[in-house]
Amino acid sequence: MSKKQRCLKLKVNARFDSATSPAILILLLFVGINMAVAAVQGSAPGLDVYPTHWWVGMKNPALQLLIHCRNFGGIHQVKLGSYPGVKLIEIHKFDNPNYLAIDFNVGAATKPGKLSITITNSSGNSKKLDFEFKEHRKSNGMEYAQGITAADLIYLIMPDRFSDGDTSNDRFVDMNDTVCSRSNPFLRHGGDLQGITNHLDYFNDLGVTALWLTPVVENDQGLTNEAGTMRSAYHGYAFTDQYKIDRRFGGNNAYSNLVEQAHKHGLKIIQDAVYNHFGDKHFLFVDPPAKNWFNQWDTYTNTNYNDQPLVDKYASSLDRNETVKGWFTPFMPDVNQQNPFVANFLIQYAIWAVQEFGIDGWRVDTYFYSDRVFLNRINKALRDEYPHISIFGETTTKSVTEQAFFCENNLNVSWKSNLPGVTDYEWFDAAIASLTKKSGSSPNVGRLYNILVQDILYRNPMNNEIFLDNHDQNRFFSAIGEDIDLYRSGIALLFTQRGIPQIYYGTEILMKNFKDPTDAEVRKDFPGGWADDSVNKFVPQGRSSLENEAYDYVKKLAHFRKNSSAIKSGKLMQFLPIGGVYVYFRYDKSQTVMCIMNIDKEDRSISFGRFYERTKGFGHAEDVIDGKKYDLAGSLILPPKKMFVFDLH
Repeated sequence: MSKKQRCLKLKVNARFDSATSPAILILLLFVGINMAVAAVQGSAPGLDVYPTHWWVGMKNPALQLLIHCRNFGGIHQVKLGSYPGVKLIEIHKFDNPNYLAIDFNVGAATKPGKLSITITNSSGNSKKLDFEFKEHRKSNGMEYAQGITAADLIYLIMPDRFSDGDTSNDRFVDMNDTVCSRSNPFLRHGGDLQGITNHLDYFNDLGVTALWLTPVVENDQGLTNEAGTMRSAYHGYAFTDQYKIDRRFGGNNAYSNLVEQAHKHGLKIIQDAVYNHFGDKHFLFVDPPAKNWFNQWDTYTNTNYNDQPLVDKYASSLDRNETVKGWFTPFMPDVNQQNPFVANFLIQYAIWAVQEFGIDGWRVDTYFYSDRVFLNRINKALRDEYPHISIFGETTTKSVTEQAFFCENNLNVSWKSNLPGVTDYEWFDAAIASLTKKSGSSPNVGRLYNILVQDILYRNPMNNEIFLDNHDQNRFFSAIGEDIDLYRSGIALLFTQRGIPQIYYGTEILMKNFKDPTDAEVRKDFPGGWADDSVNKFVPQGRSSLENEAYDYVKKLAHFRKNSSAIKSGKLMQFLPIGGVYVYFRYDKSQTVMCIMNIDKEDRSISFGRFYERTKGFGHAEDVIDGKKYDLAGSLILPPKKMFVFDLH
């Protein structure tokens, strides 16, 4: 490798099987500087390996172990026990003598078992670990890594704010952040994975088919002072150890149980991933193997939060570098995915998480901020191992062209993304604008029509996740002025358009608020998720009549959608909007669904005859909400702020 990477390799041709000598001793003489060791002198000596374990029978036989020996005085020697089928390829040493990387090839015939690894320091003191190769995960009748498709309805949950199912894990005195206080919107509130598991029947009743949780991995960050306010990492986007599910959420066992129980309830699980940055308390940042594991600047440099320099062929290198290599916040150092060891660490964790927990989909936070070569590499690695797994990336871009650039597209560009789909912010902006804004004297429903016109840029727009709100946006009910008619129209729009619909926890019960002055305002606790809550909105008795009306409307449409082949996998045909009236169809060989929206403030009349191209052969349209039938030979009076969803017969 190049001198710049400051890492030396030692090639060894050896195979660990019954024919070799009982043990192989390799002397490693480390050079370079000892980086940031003082930061961990207070910790107890320990020997950690990443991945923590692996599996036999994986499609990719390559495995790279990263060994971290904490507060041990550096690694002087490594001794590997014999293991049939496991071939040693290469050993790597770093500037920091606390680390070692070992490359293996795990043969197809390798059996489950444990590989003995002994580390010795310069004083002759030794530490031993047994690295386990486990049996490959079996589905046992319940599929995993099955992917999320347009047939699904995603329910987005922020675990800390949904439900506290186990109060014993609300705080731990040995973690950096020991505070749990529901009275402060910036601190942890105690929600956990058991709280989500306790409400799986609720999701089934609502008609949800997939759960997307904001990150559940360890965020042992402590409190940070941002703009004079103490904040915790309750949101989960400042990882400190990917291989640990945060104990305050219940730990690895609680996550395994949630996934297993969700699958039994017919629910898929989407894991939220972050490749771009870690928390600044991450062990790899506190005690890095080498300086180039993170993007470094002479002085602190923040990302510019703009994707345009990555798409713009006229952009400067300065702007591109600031986008990709600038830090997301001063507390979230930017990861250098161009470093092959960093890339391997992230890729192997992604595969490990799918195999360990049996998750079904992958949502990637801050997608375009990462190195584009790395992004294609990790996507390919995941899909090579799990062909059906779905991946969608968060792309907050400025245009459909820019958004399409970051996923599989029809653009004539030099770099071609292999990301299947994105969080469709362009659709989101257009949907909210169509419901709330005017263009001149008419509603702006034409903006949504024009966004869909640009679907020619995507390879498959059905893979895009569409939404009306999420943990970073205004609550939908507030964004539309708490208008229940517009609420119903928006839900109907979301559930019948192309793509994978996602609702945010509490949207079904009209939870509200704006993200200004802070995002915490749209991350309130779900009422009833805590034992001492005065009301429980998980049940009809705890909801107001209007909240029950909203819940029942979502439930009715969700279950219709669940059984609608036309919406789940059919085609879309839209007609030019006239005034505030927008008409489109979802259809396949067995079903046709007609959707009619009037966002105007006045009654409008339409003739079904205008849509003969799609209505021919049908006699009447049945409202999927109330069952009322309409003769397709006549016309229809559209009340203001009303959307009809018709099943044609």
